[in-house]
Amino acid sequence: MRTVEVVKKNKLLVSIAFAYVILFIISPEKATQSANNSLYYLIEMLEVLPLIFLLTVVIEAWIPKEVIMNRFGEGSGFLGNVLSLVLGSISAGPIYAAFPICKMLLSKGASVTNVVIILSSWAVIKVPMLANEAKFLGFNFMIVRWLLTVVAIFMMAYVMGMIVKKKDFPSASEEALEVLAIKEAYCVGCGLCVKLLPEHFEIKGKKAVVKESENIHLMTDLIKQSAQKCPTNAIVFNEVYQDIEKNY
Repeated sequence: MRTVEVVKKNKLLVSIAFAYVILFIISPEKATQSANNSLYYLIEMLEVLPLIFLLTVVIEAWIPKEVIMNRFGEGSGFLGNVLSLVLGSISAGPIYAAFPICKMLLSKGASVTNVVIILSSWAVIKVPMLANEAKFLGFNFMIVRWLLTVVAIFMMAYVMGMIVKKKDFPSASEEALEVLAIKEAYCVGCGLCVKLLPEHFEIKGKKAVVKESENIHLMTDLIKQSAQKCPTNAIVFNEVYQDIEKNY
């Protein structure tokens, strides 16, 4: 029974392993080549992803949510689109390295449109790629391709922004869409938030938790101050969803 549960939770890995077994039976030579390629990319991921996760944690801890919302949020406008294009273009590393960073940006208030622009520019118009393209195919080819690609990226991003909403993402039902929440992994149980706002916070099991309250919108400034003073940035306060809850 336990084996069945493990298989259900790891369907993709089990399917890949089964495919390798079949391939080894049918064509051992191709299976060996495929396994070597998979091992190469696995090693590459193990080299790159720890640094990306570290960068993600640093950005999440050091860059205030308001900065992300102002520069890359729904209200950032065309300037936010341009900044997203620049961020994706100057980024380094393979495209899969962009996913944890973009997930973090979404959780801190970046819009779906700008995240699509970052991912797309990261994939197809990074600066090193453009330099090599100009070298081998010529500057005229590179600049025309770049212009057409940028137009296509912006069009796709706007369409995606209209169709896909933040509630559609896997973390939408958790703390990312709560008005006020505590990141349990970040909380050290210092109790500062409880001292500042005992109406909204309490300590349970050596961790701070949020009390149920219907008056969050009346104490916005105090909640902001408590979030800013938290030494580990464990307090999540989503004013966007607060406004939604007030209006609906």
